[in-house]
Amino acid sequence: MKKNLLFTAVLAASFFMLQAQTPDSLKRKYILDSISGVGPQATEYYFPEPPIVTPGASPGMPPSDAIVLFDGKNLDEWADDRDTTQAAKWIVADGIFTVNKKVSDIRTKRRFTDFQLHIEYRIPVDITGSGQARGNSGIFLAGLPNGAGGYELQVLDNYNNKTYVNGQVGSFYKQSVPLANACRKPGEWQTFDIIWTAPRFNDHGILQSLARGTVLHNGVLLQNNTYLLGNTPYIGQPQYRVHGPSPIKLQSHGDKSEPISFRNIWLREL
Repeated sequence: MKKNLLFTAVLAASFFMLQAQTPDSLKRKYILDSISGVGPQATEYYFPEPPIVTPGASPGMPPSDAIVLFDGKNLDEWADDRDTTQAAKWIVADGIFTVNKKVSDIRTKRRFTDFQLHIEYRIPVDITGSGQARGNSGIFLAGLPNGAGGYELQVLDNYNNKTYVNGQVGSFYKQSVPLANACRKPGEWQTFDIIWTAPRFNDHGILQSLARGTVLHNGVLLQNNTYLLGNTPYIGQPQYRVHGPSPIKLQSHGDKSEPISFRNIWLREL
């Protein structure tokens, strides 16, 4: 018994001495595995292999598995939000499209659940207005036909333009304040990169997990795996309504400022 205890003590002492001499965690793991008789192969596996995805030709361009929602040519992937049998009536020209404030929001024809979304927008260089009435739009990550209309990521010009902080650009509207203000000047193209996980409901319509989102604006983290308490109403408290896969919606806001433009929109289903 004493010999076993002595042997164990010697092994432990050797391990901690080597640990002190080689602080790298992988080396410590290798030593520990050697002492316990377990080789590194015991914790290695080779399948299933991740699928090969070819990155875009340049940063921000769609990878090989992306669904391209706007490629600069047309709005074939979109429909009028009020009457989905009608084509989207926003204005396409010179590889971009611009909000048409005389008509309604637009929404994707396809429906999605969890995804990675890339979208670029531009506030016009001659933008006017202040507060919420300056370059206002919104990206509804699940556009719903009732209540607040879904879960809105706010689009707004907050370059030297203040408003309530849970309604500025990059907020989950009236729920989650962004971690930073990363706005570029009006007239410059800006990017959103969004990871969205939709809420889940069971067969009885009971909420099983909250929606959550991660948002980078011009490469700066604004929302870090943020949980939503429900939809994003202008008035009142958020609430969840049962839904499944949903379209993405872009907002035609009613403010009087000059309309904003979009380009290079693509999505990867997760």
